[in-house]
Amino acid sequence: MARKRSRSFLTGVAVIALAAVLTFAFWPRPTMVDIGEVTIDRMILTIDEEGRTRVHDAYVISTPVAGRLMRVDVEPGDAVERHKTVVAQMLPSNPAALDVRSREQARSAVAAAEAALRLARAELNRAIADKELADIDLERARTLRRSGTVSEAALDRAIREALAAQAAYDTAEAVIEMRQAELENARAQLIGFDDRPGLDAAIGEFGQSVPIPIRAPSGGRVLRLIQKSETTLPAGTPIMEIGNIDSDLEVLVELLSTDAVQVAPGDRVLIEKWGGSGTLNAVVQRVDPWGFTKFSALGVEEQRVNAIIRFVDSQSAQAGLGHGFRVEARIIVWEDDDALVVPSSALFRDGRSWSVFLVEDGIAQRRQVDIGHNNGIQAQVVNGLEPGDRVILYPASGLSDGMRVAQREIH
Repeated sequence: MARKRSRSFLTGVAVIALAAVLTFAFWPRPTMVDIGEVTIDRMILTIDEEGRTRVHDAYVISTPVAGRLMRVDVEPGDAVERHKTVVAQMLPSNPAALDVRSREQARSAVAAAEAALRLARAELNRAIADKELADIDLERARTLRRSGTVSEAALDRAIREALAAQAAYDTAEAVIEMRQAELENARAQLIGFDDRPGLDAAIGEFGQSVPIPIRAPSGGRVLRLIQKSETTLPAGTPIMEIGNIDSDLEVLVELLSTDAVQVAPGDRVLIEKWGGSGTLNAVVQRVDPWGFTKFSALGVEEQRVNAIIRFVDSQSAQAGLGHGFRVEARIIVWEDDDALVVPSSALFRDGRSWSVFLVEDGIAQRRQVDIGHNNGIQAQVVNGLEPGDRVILYPASGLSDGMRVAQREIH
């Protein structure tokens, strides 16, 4: 009897153990997922596009008269001084005076160049007045901001207006230099070698022609040589191009027209992947109102718009950049230093709304959220989540509301 009771007890224990093993084996286990967190962080929305650098005011030096160009000794990158550095020399092929038609054309060119110079000086006066007004407004805004009368946004707008006025002033000064160079080039066309001053400059003591020096119309560096070898050229043939890459460098970006409408002058720009260390700071100076058609590498027809970007960092920060260099520009069209953000990988479409899976006590709970800006990495949360909420990243299609989940461990 005792043996039968013992056998029954052992059988019961074995059944219970087997039931426990089967229960453990078939008990639903939590789904392993990646979990992120809702935080308050700085968020920016940018338009990223490739661009190329260029000198804003590049000067093309041309032959002033028909003649033989002597071999050019300067090289690309050589520094030149305005009206001092001799960049080329010419031997006039015909020391006679200009014919009547050429002389009248040259006089008209001089008159047009003088008118353009007067217009440039008027633009400079307007730029000076705008700059002085912008500086006064900026100082007033700073004073009112210290007293708490105006907002930070108003101060930012005043700073932007001051920067834009300074850029317009610099542009007006550069335009005057360019117009003066054009005027001097036009006057050079009027040199008549039957006149005594021109004759003395071109004819030596024994009647032999001496080279006419061609001087740099502006300071800067030689950007490229168009004609280096000694050869005979007609008047007006380009010889070289010079420009100031130290203080007159800008970036040209061809934006999609759908992106260009979101960009405004004064927007901050981050210049990256330019070959140097760090990120360069810049600002949008102008967005052209005219678009053009361009075909992408895949043959897709696109409407593009040129945007001009000016550097705001010191010259030493952009050392090494030259004319025609490739850069990547990130134009900031929206930013918030204290935005409530969620990883974009946690979002999924639920009808016409956005939803996420919250993790609460190891249970996945679906929740609809209102999303503002989204840069592909982070998304601004308008409503539906709180700081510290834990959300599932890359939710699988088989994940449903109420499922048990656990953090996936990466070893």
